[in-house]
Amino acid sequence: MKKIKLSYILILFAMLAFNSCEDVLETEAKDAFAEDLIYSNPDQVERLVFTAYNSTESWSFNRFQWWGRRFNIEGASFEAKFNFKDLDQYRMRGGLTPSNLGMWGGKWGNYWDYVRLTNEFLDRIDDSPAMAENPDKVNVLKAEMKFLRANLYAKLVNLHGGVPIMENALGLDDDFNLPRDSYEACVDFIVSELDEAAAMLPETRPDDEFGRATKLSALAVKSRILLYAASKLHDPAYAPSSDALYTYSKATKWQDASDAAKAVIDLVGARDLIAVADADAYQKLFLSPNQDILFARPYGSQYYEFGTDANSLWDQTQSPNGYGGWALSSPSHNYALQYNMTDGTTTSEGTFDAANPNANREMRYYANLLFQGADFRGRPVDYALAQNPSPETPHGLDSPQGGGNTLHSSKTGYNIRKFQDESVAVSGGISPNRPFILYRLAEIYLNYAEAQYHLGNEDEARTFLNKVSTRALQPEITAEGADLYEAIKRERRVELAFEMHNYYDERRWMEEDHLGFDVRGLTWTKKADGSLVFEEYTVVTRPWWDKHYYLPIPASEVEKAPAMAQNYDY
Repeated sequence: MKKIKLSYILILFAMLAFNSCEDVLETEAKDAFAEDLIYSNPDQVERLVFTAYNSTESWSFNRFQWWGRRFNIEGASFEAKFNFKDLDQYRMRGGLTPSNLGMWGGKWGNYWDYVRLTNEFLDRIDDSPAMAENPDKVNVLKAEMKFLRANLYAKLVNLHGGVPIMENALGLDDDFNLPRDSYEACVDFIVSELDEAAAMLPETRPDDEFGRATKLSALAVKSRILLYAASKLHDPAYAPSSDALYTYSKATKWQDASDAAKAVIDLVGARDLIAVADADAYQKLFLSPNQDILFARPYGSQYYEFGTDANSLWDQTQSPNGYGGWALSSPSHNYALQYNMTDGTTTSEGTFDAANPNANREMRYYANLLFQGADFRGRPVDYALAQNPSPETPHGLDSPQGGGNTLHSSKTGYNIRKFQDESVAVSGGISPNRPFILYRLAEIYLNYAEAQYHLGNEDEARTFLNKVSTRALQPEITAEGADLYEAIKRERRVELAFEMHNYYDERRWMEEDHLGFDVRGLTWTKKADGSLVFEEYTVVTRPWWDKHYYLPIPASEVEKAPAMAQNYDY
């Protein structure tokens, strides 16, 4: 995205705020003001499109809540848990209800606010003076808005199942009591929107427009939504409810998912992913724009996730307490065991030493995770409590008796390293242009591998699975049959770590052992002689209810629109 000055956004909000006042005072003045100043020329229209890009996901799980600005969905997934005081922020243990969605609260309304914004834009843009003045530019802006609306709908159906399809903004005289459309109809709508957008969007952008949608961005969203639709969760034979709000019955579903991924692959020439030599080089792939990123939320050097609040960045929110961090999402030991050994064997095989769990692990283990003894910001991470504290054997700086706010000490014996820029300060450090990656080429290769596996083309599946795995310095995967499918799942868990995939992946695969489970952690003890020992224990138990395949529709929305059926078991 171009370097968007905050003043542009403030000006737009001021315009809209003035517009709201005028709505009470004089309708004609409001209409003229909005039409003349927002849709009067292409530059004004472009600024409105910039605002709509705020609908994309980011470092924040929910930027409209203080807590929610500082972590993401990983704490509700198999990957991690919310760490501070073991709070049940996502209601994964206490259970979601239509009147209590925990940190999910407000996301439904926020998404629909942006749907309304995109609908109002698309209702007006074709007949606007801006379109008449520069149709080439404005048609691309229109395609961006279609892309953003499709991305919003994809998020809504992934969380809730089928939702009302609204292609136009509702007026005061319209019926707001809308029923939900079927999941399949929603997917068809999303795909149609993305096809239209892809036809108009440029294949590439100049560097100063990084973060704006391209043809590849639109095709990447299409690949993901069709992969999800083809998955077990939406198969009428397995879906937790047979209602059309949740099922997808197209006989061509896996071929469609394969074709969508292949469209991206063909455009990039099936090229290799960016090569890396070690964990440090791999970690740096996530700190700046690169050719493997298909769509990301960009940031500059002055303004970050929530205005000037740099402490919404993961350097502060995910670093261990001894570094002054808040360690809000602590990866589970269950998840850490998904990382292979350097020789490609799993942690359930003979080369894994359970007494020395951090030794000889694959490269991404060291790039993605912090663990006891990890070299981080100039010293080893130390979670260990001393058996007999002394100057020679003190409590670890990152332990519950260590430095910083010890309430933030990791309950699992792990922290997240991925996305952290160790060249800037933990508190308040901003690294210019660090993106929040939403779609990237490695995902497309894994999407294609999974679809090809289900089509029975195991050789092709292995080819693209290995494009991802061998880039991470793992030996080639030769598995067949069910073992190959498990290898594809494991690769997604590790390669796409903490990128908002696992929450949805485990659900669409219906991996209930990874949805309801004992969240395991390691507690480390430092003996008087300085040696370390650990014990594995259950941190919390996360139960599972089938209703948690989806979020409920907020109770207030169903009360306002009784035709909008509530999700099952809520």
